Amino acid sequence: MFTFTPLLGAQSRSTASQSLLELDGGVKILVDVGWDASFDPRQLKELEKHIPTLSIVLLTHATPNHIAAFAHYCKHYPLFTRIPIYATTPVISLGRTLLQDLYASTPLACTVIPPSAIPNASSRSDSSPRDNHTANILLQPPTPQEIATYFSLVHPLKYSQPHQPLGSPFSPPLNGLTITAYNAGHTLGGTIWHLQHGLESIVYAVDWNQARENVLSGAAWLGGAAGGAEVVEQLRKPTALVCSSRGAEKNAVSGGRKKRDALLIDMIRSSVVKGGTVLIPTDSSARVLELAYLLEHVWRVEGTKQDSETSLKNTKIYLASKNIGATMRYARSMLEWMDESIIRDLEADNAPQSQRQANGYGNKPGKQRNDLHKGGNASGKEAGPFDFQHVRLLERLSQIEKLFVEQPPSEGAQSGKVILASNSSLQWGFSKEILRRIATDNRNLVILTENPGDPNAEGSSDASLGQSLWRSWVDRGDGVAMERGGDGEVLEQVYGGGREIRIQDPRKVPLEGNDLFLYQQYLATERQLQNTLQPSDQAPLTSSADAVDDVSSATSSSSEESDSEQQGKALNISNTLAHATRHKLNLTTEELGINVLLRQKGVYDFDVRGKKGREKMFPFVMKRRRGDEFGDIIRPEEYLKAEERDETDAQDIGMSGSASANPQTPLGLKRKWNDVSLTEQSEGRRLSTGTNKRREKLRPNTDDDDAVLLSTANGTAMGASGQGQESDADRSDEDEDDLASLVPSKIVYSTETTQLNLKIAFLDFTGLHDKRSLQMLIPLIQPRKLILTAGLPEETLSLATDCRKIFDQGFEAGGGAKVEILTPFNGTTVDASVDTNAWLLKLSEPLVRHFRWQNVRGLGVVHVSGMLAADSTAGTDNEALQTQHKRQKVSDAGDSPDAVGEDVADKHGRTIVSPVLDMIPTNMIAGTRSVAQPLHVGDLRLADLRKILQGSGHTAEFRGEGTLLIDGLVAVRKAATGRIEVEGGGLMTSSAFARSRGLEGSFYAVKRKIYEGLAIVASG
Repeated sequence: MFTFTPLLGAQSRSTASQSLLELDGGVKILVDVGWDASFDPRQLKELEKHIPTLSIVLLTHATPNHIAAFAHYCKHYPLFTRIPIYATTPVISLGRTLLQDLYASTPLACTVIPPSAIPNASSRSDSSPRDNHTANILLQPPTPQEIATYFSLVHPLKYSQPHQPLGSPFSPPLNGLTITAYNAGHTLGGTIWHLQHGLESIVYAVDWNQARENVLSGAAWLGGAAGGAEVVEQLRKPTALVCSSRGAEKNAVSGGRKKRDALLIDMIRSSVVKGGTVLIPTDSSARVLELAYLLEHVWRVEGTKQDSETSLKNTKIYLASKNIGATMRYARSMLEWMDESIIRDLEADNAPQSQRQANGYGNKPGKQRNDLHKGGNASGKEAGPFDFQHVRLLERLSQIEKLFVEQPPSEGAQSGKVILASNSSLQWGFSKEILRRIATDNRNLVILTENPGDPNAEGSSDASLGQSLWRSWVDRGDGVAMERGGDGEVLEQVYGGGREIRIQDPRKVPLEGNDLFLYQQYLATERQLQNTLQPSDQAPLTSSADAVDDVSSATSSSSEESDSEQQGKALNISNTLAHATRHKLNLTTEELGINVLLRQKGVYDFDVRGKKGREKMFPFVMKRRRGDEFGDIIRPEEYLKAEERDETDAQDIGMSGSASANPQTPLGLKRKWNDVSLTEQSEGRRLSTGTNKRREKLRPNTDDDDAVLLSTANGTAMGASGQGQESDADRSDEDEDDLASLVPSKIVYSTETTQLNLKIAFLDFTGLHDKRSLQMLIPLIQPRKLILTAGLPEETLSLATDCRKIFDQGFEAGGGAKVEILTPFNGTTVDASVDTNAWLLKLSEPLVRHFRWQNVRGLGVVHVSGMLAADSTAGTDNEALQTQHKRQKVSDAGDSPDAVGEDVADKHGRTIVSPVLDMIPTNMIAGTRSVAQPLHVGDLRLADLRKILQGSGHTAEFRGEGTLLIDGLVAVRKAATGRIEVEGGGLMTSSAFARSRGLEGSFYAVKRKIYEGLAIVASG
C-alpha cells in the first residue's frame, strides 16, 4: 500500500513543499518542511496533526521552500526532534546557515500566533483594530545555537548509499524500508529520494535540474556526468514517481548555460558603465553559490585584460547576507559535491606550469587567473573556486549603509556596484534595504532571478515587494529599454516609470499589559495540550514555553544542575497550569481525541473505526516513575535511619527559615541550586550565584572563526575603505536586538512609499527543469503511476495532458503500459499502490520434492514449472487453507480425508475453489522445455571478476572507466543500467602451455566466470 498526501505546494501559488507518504503497516514518511515568504502560520497547521504518527523525515534541498519551517517544528513541537531525519551533508550545513540568516533577518519567521489560538483574545485585548496587536503576538524564535543543535540531529547520507533507517519511538516497524539519495541538481546536495518498501518502489523527485551548471552537476537520471541514453536501473520503472510540475510551461534559453551567463554579464555591463548599481536578489545558501562563482571568475578574466577602460574591471562586487561568511566556509569544504569541472580546474591551477600546458590548460582563456599582485599567493598556487578575490562579503546593516554613504549616486561616479543580496522574494534580508536606497536613480538596475508569482491570480491585494516588481516587468506599462549586448543580443529592461511602491517593515516590540497575560495563557494551554497528546510511556517533553520560564527565572544551563533545573521548572509549570485550569481551555473534541472519555463529563462513547495506535484503546492514566537512561531515580532520603532522618528534618527546618527570609525567593517557586541563601552568606561559604552564567547566556553569540573568515575574505581593500570595521554603536544596536528576542514580543508594521525609477530585468537563474526535460525524461523513467505536485495549477494540468498524450502513443504502439497520472490538491490523499494481483494456491507434494533451491543473497529462490488444477488430488492436507481462513467455519464434512481441498462458500453462497499446482504430465514436458527460460539473478562487480580471473591464470586490468580488459583480448563493461557487455576475441587458446593445463579461450573463460558469479535459476 502507498498513499500520497501533499500538504503544501500541490496545484498552489505557494512555493513551499511538504509531502506525506504512507506505506504499508502505517509507516509515514514526511518529505520536506517548507514555508513560503508569507510565513503564514496557517500553512503549518496540517502537518502539526501528523507529527505524533511520523516514522522518518527526509529533506531534499537547502532552500526556504523545503526547510524554512524545520526549526519552527523542532522549537515548538519537541516531539519532532525524536523523529529520525535524513539529508545529505550539504543540505545539513547550508540549511543551518540559511535558517540562522532567516531568523536574524525577519521577525515574521518567529511565527505569529493565530488569534483563534489565544483564549478570550477578543475580550481581553486593548489594542485597536488598526494596530491589530493581538493577531501579531510572536512565539519565541530559536537561537542560532538551538538551530545548530537541531541540524546536528540530522543523519547525513551520501549519494547512491542505500540505507535502512530506524523509525521514531512511536512509529510502527519499518519492515525493511530502504532509502537512497541521488543527485538532483538545482542546489548543492539536492536529493532525489528512492524508497523501497516491499513491492513498492517510489521515486520522489521534486525540483531537479538535468542540465549541468558552473558549480552543480546535472541530476542522476542518466548516470550523472558520464550518463548515457537510458535511465539508471535504480530509478527506472518505479511503481510511483512523484515529480514536480514547476516550470512545465517554461522553455529553456536557446544556447543553454553559456548564453544565460552571457546575458547576465551584458545586463550588468549596461548598467555599471553608466555608474549605476545592479541589485541581484537571490537566496543565501543555494543558488547564491552559482551566481557568486560566475561573477568571481568573470571578474578574474576581466582583470587579465590589458584594456584599461574595461567597465567591469573597476566595478566592485558585494555579497550581502547576515551569515554569508559561514556559508562560503562550508562551500569551500564541500568541493566533492560539486561538478567535476570544479575539481579539475582546482587541480590544474595548483599543478606546475609545465604540467598545466601539457594537459592543455595553459592557453585556454577560460582558465586564466589573476597574477600575484591581483590575488595570488607567494607559493604560486591559485585561489580556489570560492576563495574570493573580487567578491566582498557584507554581514551587517551598517556595512550596507556605509557602502552608499561613501559613494552616493549623485556624485556621478562611473564605477558601479554589483550586489548579490538575500532574499529573492525581497520580503526579508538585505535586498529590501538595498532596493530602498537605489530605487530613485534611473541608472540602477534590479535583475530578478526567479518568478515570485502574480498575486492577482489568487485575488490577494497584499503583494510582496518582489511580486510588485514582477508585475511591473510583466505589464511593461512605462516602456522598455532596448540595450544591446556584446554579441548584438537585445536586452529587455523595463522602466520603473516613477510609480510608487509600498515597502512594509515589520519590527518587534515587547509585550505589555493584557497582551502579555494572553501570551502566558496561550503557553499554559499549549503545555497541557502537548502533555495530553504525548505517549504515556515517555518522559514529559520540554517546549519553547519552558525556555521562556528559564529566561525569566534566571536559570543556568549547566548539565551538572539538570535535576534542580527540572524540579524548579516543574514547580513553575504546575503553578501556571493550576492558574490556567481555572479558566476554560479551548480544546475541541477533535484535539482531545480518545482522551475525551476522561476530560469531558457525560461522554461515554468514542468512535474508533478507522483510528490507529492509542486512538483505538481506552485511555489509561498511569503515574509515571521518574527515571533516566540508567533506570529509576533512587532518593537516598527514603532509606535513612530514624536518627539520621531526625537530623535531616532539623536541618530542613533551619534552611526553610532562611529561605523564607530571603527576599529573592518568591513564594511558590523552588530556589535554584546556585542561588545563595542568607545562612550560606553568613557562614562565609563561597558559592557560585549563577549571575555570571546568566550574563554569559544573554550575551549575543559571536563566532570568532566567522569574523576571521570575513576579514580574510574581504581582503585588505575592505579594511582600507572602512567597510570591514564596525563601531561600538553598531554592535550595541545589534546586541539590543538579540536581547529583545529573548522576551515575549509582537510585530508592529510600519509602511513607507518610494518612487520606482530604476530599471527591471528578468533572467531565469532558478536552475529547475523545463518543459523539454520533463517531456523527455518522464517517458524514459517509465513509471507505473505518475503523481504531479509542487507547481501552479496551470503548469500541473498542462504537464499531465502532455504526459497522457506521450504515454497513450507508446501504449498504442505496443511499446509501453498504461500509466495512471494523478494530480492531487493540498490535503487530499491519493492511492498510488502497486497494481499487483496476489493468488493463493497450494503446491502438491510431488512438485515440492523436485525443487532445486538457489541461494541468492541469503534468500531461497526456485524456478517452478507446473500445471494448475482446479481441484485437490495430490493428497495434501488442509492445514495451510485453515491458516489463511481462520475466520471461516469448517463444516463437518471438511474434516474427512475425502474433503481435502474441497471448496469453501463465500458470504454470497458462491463456491471458492482452491487451485493446486501439480507436476506437469510426461506427455507435456517436451513442449514446456522450450518455453521456460533460465533466469540470472545477482549483481556482478567488475572488481570481483578481476580477482577471479587473475586467480584462474588470466591477466585482467582496468582500462578507462568501467572497462575490464582480460588477456588483452576481451573487454567487459558494465552499463549504468546494470547490463554486462562482453566483447572481443580469444575464442580458442593458441598457447601450448595453456592447452596442456586445460585452459580454454579467453572469451569463453570470461563468460563462464560471469555465469558462475550469477545465480542461474532454471526450471526444475
